[in-house]
Amino acid sequence: MTEPAQAADAAAPRWDTIVAGAGMGGLVVAHELAGRGYRVLVLDAADHLGGVASRLELDGLALDAGAESFATRGGAVAELAAELGLDGDIVAPNVAGAWLQLEDRAVPLPKATLLGIPSSPLSQDVIDAVGWGGALRAYADRLMPVLKLGKDDALGPLVRRRMGARVLDRLVAPLAGGVYSADPEVLDVGTVAPGLNNAITRAGSLSGGVALVLEERAAAVARGDAAPSNASKPGSAVLGIRGGVHRIAERLVERAREHRAELRTGVRVATAEPVEAGWRVVTEAGEALEASSLVVAMPEAQALRVLGGLDGFRELAGSPAAGGAGGVTVELVTLVLPEGAVQGDPRGTGVLVAADVTRIRAKAMTHSSAKWSWLREAAAGREVVRLSYGSGAGAPATEGLSDAEAAELALADASAILGTTLPAPLASARVRWEQGQPSSVVGARARQQALRAAAAAQANLVLVGAAVAGTGLAQVVPDARQAATGIRREAFAVPGTPWTADVEAELAAHEAEVAAQDAAAQQTHAAEDAASEPRSTETGTHRGEA
Repeated sequence: MTEPAQAADAAAPRWDTIVAGAGMGGLVVAHELAGRGYRVLVLDAADHLGGVASRLELDGLALDAGAESFATRGGAVAELAAELGLDGDIVAPNVAGAWLQLEDRAVPLPKATLLGIPSSPLSQDVIDAVGWGGALRAYADRLMPVLKLGKDDALGPLVRRRMGARVLDRLVAPLAGGVYSADPEVLDVGTVAPGLNNAITRAGSLSGGVALVLEERAAAVARGDAAPSNASKPGSAVLGIRGGVHRIAERLVERAREHRAELRTGVRVATAEPVEAGWRVVTEAGEALEASSLVVAMPEAQALRVLGGLDGFRELAGSPAAGGAGGVTVELVTLVLPEGAVQGDPRGTGVLVAADVTRIRAKAMTHSSAKWSWLREAAAGREVVRLSYGSGAGAPATEGLSDAEAAELALADASAILGTTLPAPLASARVRWEQGQPSSVVGARARQQALRAAAAAQANLVLVGAAVAGTGLAQVVPDARQAATGIRREAFAVPGTPWTADVEAELAAHEAEVAAQDAAAQQTHAAEDAASEPRSTETGTHRGEA
């Protein structure tokens, strides 16, 4: 490296932190750091900010393009929303809960379950869902040899072995697969159902283990060790934001910009490499940007594309994804239906479609205007439904269809689910989400740890987002906030100055300008006062003497 180049590298970069990726993880970090006075630059390849928590405008309604709720566990998302001034807008969904769509009928989801696994296989709601044959097969779990040691890794094989295929296909696959966008065959029990393996060991059966986990969770709430959830109905252990979850992302953007963070859209990061002063990021347009620290808030595949040339990441880029699972493509088709299209809430807040259903191509449907009272009010008689296509088990049924054809398929599926012929929608929208490898599959936890270790081996490099934290805002938000606390200016190669120093200079200049204006005004007033005073009393004296 030449001496001029060394001098350039040694100079303090313009930015304290570059954040590559403007999903919720990246925005949380930007908000936290900018609020502490750090000079922050956020880059995102999309034409919008917020990632899956972005806004969708449809027929005059502001809807969520992706996440429309957040899990109540941990309370981190609600806490952040409150800090952003949205505490009065945190709302619970309709308590009606979700339903289960079978091939020939729809039934309410069974209540006392853990990811669809029943604690009481012979309860009436389980019998309604899986039939007497399926219920008796599930009850055989209690009669099979006692499970002395719960040590299963994958959820699907465990449920099939203990309770049979019908419970797996009709209850577990739609619930667990829908929540985690992954095939239950590779879902990690320890990740999606913490404490279940230990409970199985104590109870000796799968259903008994589920009952123990549910009892312990209820006891934790009663003791005040856990926040109460609204999960009296399956599918409702979530909260939302009046006006949409996208308001959290938008408020993060507002606060970050108030603290002088710069956020750019339509900028794709090509490479990143460490330099003497910190990190150099090069965009696909060829622009080179430098910062003292780098935060990568991207899906795993994109993060490895950017960092794959560095030690630790190079090995990960060349190894297969955990469990052999690749990325997941999900398409959401939202329909705004005319007033009177749906009578009441025939399927509660929405429907999960059992894996063995063939006549409906959607994996799930949310009756959004039934789920959220604020949306029902805003819709003014219209109905809003959103259908989900695609999961970890295959490509979405909308793959290859035009937007109009996807809307037609969604209308047909919604009609079948709701049991009525729906009229043509007033408006429709299709949103495609390309997600990384599900973080809930077997082996993903070890891969997340490997990603974090690779980042820790580099000075002032941090990874955030679902690639390392897991799926869902309840996972991503607290992890990003924790990561932001670890980025400290005293660890930078070249100390920088906070953006507040610029404000101090501006304030000082403004105060000096005001003082100068005041001084000039005082001089002007003094001159005017002097001009208005009488001439010397000598004139009167002379007159008197005359």
